[in-house]
Amino acid sequence: MPDGFSVHHAAELADALLAWYAVHRRDLPWRRTKDSYRIWVSEIMLQQTRVTAVIPYYERFLERFPTVRALAEAELSEVLALWQGLGYYARARSLHRAARIVVSEHGGQLPADREALLRLPGIGDYTVGALLSIAFGQDAVALDGNVKRILARLFDYAGESSTTAAKRTLEGYARALLPTGRARQFNQALMDLGTSVCLPGVPACGACPIAPYCLARERGVQELRPLRARRGPNPTVQMVAAYLKRDDGRWLIARRRPQGLLGGLWELPTFSVPSDAGEPLATFLITALQQELHVAAQIGEELLNVAHGYTHFNVRVRVYDCCISGEPALHEHQTWDALHWLAQDELADYGLTGVTVKTLEKLQGTLW
Repeated sequence: MPDGFSVHHAAELADALLAWYAVHRRDLPWRRTKDSYRIWVSEIMLQQTRVTAVIPYYERFLERFPTVRALAEAELSEVLALWQGLGYYARARSLHRAARIVVSEHGGQLPADREALLRLPGIGDYTVGALLSIAFGQDAVALDGNVKRILARLFDYAGESSTTAAKRTLEGYARALLPTGRARQFNQALMDLGTSVCLPGVPACGACPIAPYCLARERGVQELRPLRARRGPNPTVQMVAAYLKRDDGRWLIARRRPQGLLGGLWELPTFSVPSDAGEPLATFLITALQQELHVAAQIGEELLNVAHGYTHFNVRVRVYDCCISGEPALHEHQTWDALHWLAQDELADYGLTGVTVKTLEKLQGTLW
């Protein structure tokens, strides 16, 4: 038990939090089920994504893949198409691989064992804790960003929050507070408290049911917790893309290899421009199309300048109108593994990168 915090205090805090949760709990679709598969899907979708954005994707995804077997039997391309717009596509690829493992090694049932869960792709410590407590009712802690923020304030933890030492300390605090047999409700209550009351920046301490126990509030430093490492601005990568549209209205797209960033998604032929390229972008694009797709190209006007952000870097893509002679082909390509001329009525069947979606929407108007 942390210094100055007794078992009695922990029990009082849990009672206060759970009483608040009984009144203020969010009504979310994944809270209306105890199906471990459906809870698992929700936890993967909620990683780095807001609840309001997840709900429609969650409902569509489970309508198409109502069971882990249905997901395991699907093609990755279909999974990615349904995931399009939710971002962080590695989650979808890992979920799909994990579903196949659950079917082949666990009889189609998500295992209720910590070590077995950790061996599944895309499942880390937080997700294991969430699944064990919420789906299986076990006494396990689940530390997402919201919960870490609450604990750092509650115990006035002054260390930098992203370190291994911080994680270990905050997990110890969470275990000290966890009420036996009530982990499912307690963990979800903490998550709700973090999204509505114990907010980043300026928390709404006056509405907090556990404010009397909060050391950071008592010391007037709640807005300084948790302590975050300073990070410089994200770098921007310059890129150039070819907008190739045939007379029949189809666009040329290329599928990124399954490994790495945006694996399995389709994009307009897009190329990174070296900082020392030393030539006009149109000339660079002609050379890239010849080397990578084995076609001769004529470059027209610049159509768009598209900005897009990822977690640790940004891209700025200049999109050029192009026409080519010959049929494009791939030969041992490092980035792409397939090409396709995409028709308007196929859009829902292909998972497209964010830059490609932005480009087509701006050039074609509403796509769907």
